[in-house]
Amino acid sequence: MTLEPQQIFQLVSLLAVLALFSFSLRGHINYARWFKRWEAERKARRDAELAAEARANGEGGEEPKAGPWG
Repeated sequence: MTLEPQQIFQLVSLLAVLALFSFSLRGHINYARWFKRWEAERKARRDAELAAEARANGEGGEEPKAGPWG
């Protein structure tokens, strides 16, 4: 079986598009991971700031409770 030049070009183009797609997908996945980690760290910092303010104002020494009952 021999490949004509047009078929070789199509195959190379298909592989190039596949490579571009895989790099793009990897970038999106990495961004989503980074954003989730950043959001969790931001929430932890904010919760720590609120707890420190509550302790400074004498509003109790406990950690802020979370959940439906508290």
